[in-house]
Amino acid sequence: MMNENVVNILKSGMWDLATCADGEPNVVPVAFKDVTADGKLVVGDVFLETTLNNIKANNGKIAISAYDAKTLEGYQIKGTAEYVTEGSVVDTFKAMVEKMFNGAATAKGALIITPEKVIVTTPGADNKKVL
Repeated sequence: MMNENVVNILKSGMWDLATCADGEPNVVPVAFKDVTADGKLVVGDVFLETTLNNIKANNGKIAISAYDAKTLEGYQIKGTAEYVTEGSVVDTFKAMVEKMFNGAATAKGALIITPEKVIVTTPGADNKKVL
């Protein structure tokens, strides 16, 4: 499911997180993100209020789009998100955000996303293929 190509795109590019609640879709770009050794996706919460509300209302359902703008290689990952406010992943994001914003902002927590489906979005023969 999460092969080397998918992980490379996730690690090198921006992500767009998509959630929905009460028929109202929401999508946001995120920069504070990573892929863990065990294949989970983690996102630092700096400005994710609507995303978090949608996750609570929708049993954690979330979709991520990541792609390389030059090659157009891309993937959509669908999964379930869990929100945490403590632990090493949160500490890591707090340090990253505080350094970038010179202490003017911090991470309040982190989303830990368990991928359930990876879909190719790259134009071509494999478009829409489920990995």
